[in-house]
Amino acid sequence: MRIALGIEYDGRAFFGWQSQPGGKTVQDVVELAIAHIAGEPVRVFCAGRTDTGVHALAQVVHFETTRERPLTAWVRGVNAFLPPAVAIRWAKPVAEEFHARYAARSRAYRYLLLNRPERPGLWTGKVGWYHRSLDLAAIQGAVGGLLGEHDFSSFRSAECQAKSPVKTLQRCEVSRSGDLLVFEFQANAFLHHMVRNLVGALVYIGCGRLSPAEFARLLAACDRTLAPPTFAPDGLYFAGVDYDPAWGLPQGAGMIVPTCLPAP
Repeated sequence: MRIALGIEYDGRAFFGWQSQPGGKTVQDVVELAIAHIAGEPVRVFCAGRTDTGVHALAQVVHFETTRERPLTAWVRGVNAFLPPAVAIRWAKPVAEEFHARYAARSRAYRYLLLNRPERPGLWTGKVGWYHRSLDLAAIQGAVGGLLGEHDFSSFRSAECQAKSPVKTLQRCEVSRSGDLLVFEFQANAFLHHMVRNLVGALVYIGCGRLSPAEFARLLAACDRTLAPPTFAPDGLYFAGVDYDPAWGLPQGAGMIVPTCLPAP
């Protein structure tokens, strides 16, 4: 049978999602924990890979097993074998045609940026940080130009393996809550480092080092060498996945995510 899981994790403890020969990735520990309950090796497939230090509020994965277990075993049982930084939130049997990655209609990321002179203490590793005051209005005035279908090569990592740099950004919003800037992105798919590169450029706009007009020209240039540096992974969260309701995943399995700063 095929099982879908909802997972949250603190990315600071891992070398990203994808399994590596040396282990110490989220996929490695999740597969090992599930195998303890299933009594057989399993392979887990995720909705969206995350890099070292990147967190997940609502990752979705699936795996196949020949063993029948109550759903509580795939949640509480698996959690008993997971490190504290990873937790299964829900489990649901799905049709064989379901695939956590290929069935996704869109994905969402959130970036939390602490904007104050002092570096973070309590929220170290959970937020990005920029010490000078940022012009929120200037940033908000620029993000509208990102909506729709574009070639995002200017915000693409050199290591990106995506077949095409053309993606459709469905949502791009920036808001402020006290000292915290919250960047929200939703798209059909994302390029490697795309969100962190966009945040880096938007921070340049906020501090006056890049004008909105220059930002628009940067997007059109499709040249990564012209763009500002990649921003830190600390404040980046995989925030959810949108699936067709016909798959029958639990309510809130997709885009419903916390709006407040996660507890450290």
